[in-house]
Amino acid sequence: MVTKKSLTDLRRYTDLPAVLRLLTDKQLTLLDPKSWDDRNDSFYMSIYKERKKLKTVLALCFSQSPETYHHWRVFSNGSAGVCIVFDRAKILKALGKVPGLSTNTVSYFTLKKARRATFRVDQLPFVKRYGYKPEDEFRAMYTSSTEEELALDVPITIDCISSISLSPWMHASLSKASAAAIRAIDGCDRLKVSRSTLISNEQWKALGQAAT
Repeated sequence: MVTKKSLTDLRRYTDLPAVLRLLTDKQLTLLDPKSWDDRNDSFYMSIYKERKKLKTVLALCFSQSPETYHHWRVFSNGSAGVCIVFDRAKILKALGKVPGLSTNTVSYFTLKKARRATFRVDQLPFVKRYGYKPEDEFRAMYTSSTEEELALDVPITIDCISSISLSPWMHASLSKASAAAIRAIDGCDRLKVSRSTLISNEQWKALGQAAT
């Protein structure tokens, strides 16, 4: 069944140097979750790794939500922030070619709900506390029981990317240069690149001006 959620884009919030590397190498990189800010989340991943007797657990996080102030501030704070909007079907096809890589939507639980649920080990990589629900996270996870890896590069094609949004805090003059640098990368000349207007939008302001 095709659901409304399955049709949404997937967003990856990061910074400009990481985007330039991604576009140049045509790769997405999964990393060890030990350094994650959410210690509950990284702890659950470590339990999963231990219980499953795995040598490697790597992950990469996306958001299924349209852009929000929360996402920019938390995941791409500052003028060098970038949001990559991926075509869901195309990026999932690319990820699906990698043996040992799985994807799933993250579920959010209050402590009360979690106590009633009694988690299974297989759930642990895809559950978080309810306070993180605004993330609306979709996660890719790679595991191996035989090889120890600190990172995994997954090849992608540029057509997996629907658009790139530059930080709303980036100065307009810098956004033009940044967009030009992105489009100068091999295969990226037709990429849709623009600066987010989330915090200052002329159409929104005009509606206020027109108030009666």
